[in-house]
Amino acid sequence: MVFTQVTVMGLGPMGRSLAGALLKKGHSVTLWNRSPGKSDELISLGGVLAPTVAEAASASSLIVICVLNYDAVRSIVEQSGDTLRGKTLVNLTGGTPSAAREMAKWASQAGIDYLDGSIIVPAIGEPSGVILYSGSESAYKSYHSTLMNLVGTSTFLSTDPGRASAFDIALLDIFWTAMSGYIHALALADAEQIPVTSLVPYARDIVGMIPDIMSEFANQFDSGHYPGQESNLHSTAAVMQNIITASRESGIDVSIMSEVKALVDKAVELGYGAQDFSRLAEIIRQGSRVKGA
Repeated sequence: MVFTQVTVMGLGPMGRSLAGALLKKGHSVTLWNRSPGKSDELISLGGVLAPTVAEAASASSLIVICVLNYDAVRSIVEQSGDTLRGKTLVNLTGGTPSAAREMAKWASQAGIDYLDGSIIVPAIGEPSGVILYSGSESAYKSYHSTLMNLVGTSTFLSTDPGRASAFDIALLDIFWTAMSGYIHALALADAEQIPVTSLVPYARDIVGMIPDIMSEFANQFDSGHYPGQESNLHSTAAVMQNIITASRESGIDVSIMSEVKALVDKAVELGYGAQDFSRLAEIIRQGSRVKGA
């Protein structure tokens, strides 16, 4: 097996994990970080610390960067001068689709082969880890075996450099919206003197229902057909109002549920009360311009 020389820029928790995974798989890894003191363990594993961005970029044909945001990426790579020209930059920094596309445009003008990646399941070095990529397909194919050393699942989505980030943003939307609901539920349970740990088994049962519902809602949205046979927006509005009323009676903030209830009310006002909850995706996406109206 040929082990690629890799440079890893950014040694926060994720960057250190990425570099560590590559070192443990036998790659030669050059390291760079804006602030000192984060590379000691990696150096003990064989990593080499470069004092400047230009020297770090010169050391490898493959450069992996993972920092706070795309502004930080840009400020770092611009310090490399021409040393990145003709090389491959894999950006695993979290951001937006538009930021990824803008970064790809800059990289193309600088003569850099650019691959944007989103860490979906951050189990770096483990079979359960997942990273999605988009941008340069040739870069992905050239370094596929190296990238597979980072996680168990490595998938190329599209030559659109913003596609991986778009997946990431949508999936993070699911996670943090769901977690916000869960945290609100803990506060509501506590207000009713329910030990919150006793809520967990039932919460797990609720979560266990979600995968099938997710598939059904996605199919409904794709088809533009929202039957509302088992539940509809009229009944949903009533349930949400109960949650809002109970929360207010306990002095709990209702801003999250009130925002969702307002969307449900809008859908009902538009005449979709007998349809399924998934109809809200069109309300969110297009306002009153909905399919099948």
